Amino acid sequence: MLAVGTAVIGSLQFGYNTGVINAPQKIIETFINETWFERYQEPIPETSLTSLWSIAVAIFSVGGIFGSFSVGLFVNRFGRKNSMLMANVLAFVAAILMGFSKMSSSWEMLIIGRFVVGLYSGLSTGFVPMYVGEVAPTALRGALGTLHQLGIVVGILMAQVFGMESIMGNAGLWPYLLGFTFIPAVLQCILLPFCPESPRYLLINKNEENKTKSVLKKLRGTTDVSADMQEMKEESRQMMREKKVTIPELFRSPLYRQPIIIAIILQLSQQLSGINAVFYYSTSIFEKAGVAQPVYATIGAGVVNTAFTVVSLFIVERAGRRSLHLVGLLGMAGSAVLMTIALSLLEKLKWMSYVSIVAIFSFVAFFEIGPGPIPWFIVAELFSQGPRPSAFAVAGFSNWTANFIVGMGFQYVQALTGPYVFIIFTAFLLTFFVFTYFKVPETRGRTFDEISTGFRQSAATGGEKHSPEELNSLGDDSQL
Repeated sequence: MLAVGTAVIGSLQFGYNTGVINAPQKIIETFINETWFERYQEPIPETSLTSLWSIAVAIFSVGGIFGSFSVGLFVNRFGRKNSMLMANVLAFVAAILMGFSKMSSSWEMLIIGRFVVGLYSGLSTGFVPMYVGEVAPTALRGALGTLHQLGIVVGILMAQVFGMESIMGNAGLWPYLLGFTFIPAVLQCILLPFCPESPRYLLINKNEENKTKSVLKKLRGTTDVSADMQEMKEESRQMMREKKVTIPELFRSPLYRQPIIIAIILQLSQQLSGINAVFYYSTSIFEKAGVAQPVYATIGAGVVNTAFTVVSLFIVERAGRRSLHLVGLLGMAGSAVLMTIALSLLEKLKWMSYVSIVAIFSFVAFFEIGPGPIPWFIVAELFSQGPRPSAFAVAGFSNWTANFIVGMGFQYVQALTGPYVFIIFTAFLLTFFVFTYFKVPETRGRTFDEISTGFRQSAATGGEKHSPEELNSLGDDSQL
C-alpha cells in the first residue's frame, strides 16, 4: 500500500491542478487587468482578457498532451519509480513559476507554470497506472487501479476547498493556492526511495532476478513468490522473441489494432462525456441555475465525486469493468437529459434549480462508477510488457487531446446552444455505450493470456497472416 499510495500522489497532483483554476477566476482576471494597466497605462481589452484566461486554462492540457506522449521515453530507460521521481522536478518548477507570478507582475509566468504542471500531469497519467498495474496482484488489479482515479478526485476536491475565498481563493493568497503543488511533490520525493521498483521492469527489462524476488516478497507479504516469478519469466521469454513495438505498429498490425482502438475510445468516453465541462465551469453552471452559494454546490459535487470513486473501488472486482462502464455511461446520459430539461425550464420554474443540482450530482456519481476509473487501468490489461508503454502514450495523448478540445470549446458551444449543450454530450455517451456493448471484452478475473486469445482469434478471422513476433507480442504472459 505504501508503493501504491506514494505513486497516487502524482494522480492527486493531476486532479488538484485540473480543479484549482476554477474558483479564483475573477481574482486572477483582476490581476491580469492590473498588470496590463501597469505596463500599458490602459485597461485590458475584454477580448484580450478572455484570450489570456482561456490560454491559462487550456495550456495545462497542451502540457498534458506533450507529457503523456513522452511516457515511453522515460519508463523503459529509467524505470517506473525513477521516472516518477524525476518528474517532480517539473512540479517544483511549476510551483515556483505560479507562486511568484503575482510578485513578479507576470501573467506569462502563470501561463508557463500551467504548461509545466501540465507536462508533469501528462507524465503522471502514464507513470501511475502503469506502476500500480505492475505491482498489484491479479486479484486486486481493478481495485488498486481505481486508486489512480481516487487520487484525481481527492485532488479536485482539495482544490475546491482550498479555493474558497475564506481559505486561499482570495486576492492575497491565490499564488499560494497555485503554488501548493510544491508540497505533494516534496512528500512524493521523500517517500519514493522507500518504495520498490516494478518487479516486471526489474525482471523483464533489467534481468535482475534476485532483486525481483526480494521486491515480490515485500509486495506480496510472503516468502513463496514462485508463481509470480514463473509467470513473469514466461512473459520475459515472450519478450525475447518479440520485437519492440512502436506507436505506428500499434495501428499497422491487425493484432494490436483492435485493443488500441478500444483503449482510445474508452479514453475518449471519459473526456467527451462532459465531465470536465462540469468541473471547469461548475461554479458558473450553478450560478445560472440560481444557486445562492455556488462554491458550496461545487464542493458538494466534489464530495459526491470522491464518495462514488470509493464505491467503485469496492465493486469493480465484483461487478466487472465492462458492466460498470455501461451502467456509468447510461446513467450519465440520463442525467444529462435531466440537466438539459432543468436548465431550459429554469426561467419558468424556479424549483428547477434544485433539479439541476441533483442532475449534476448524479452525472458525477455515474461518471465515477465507470467512465472515471476504468479507462485508466484497462489499458494495462489489454497489452503485454512490450507494447504497453506505446499503448499508454497513445491512450494518454487521446485523453489529453479530448480534454483540451472540451476545455477550449465548451464555453463557445454553450454560448451557441444555451441550455441544450448537454444534448451533445448525451449523443457522445450513447455512442460510447453502443461501442462498449459490442466491442469491449470483460477483463475481470481473466488472465492476460485469456484476454489476448480473444483478440488473436478476432484478428485471425480477418484472414491476415501475422509473424510469430506479433503473436507473442500481443501476449502469452499468464496474468498481468
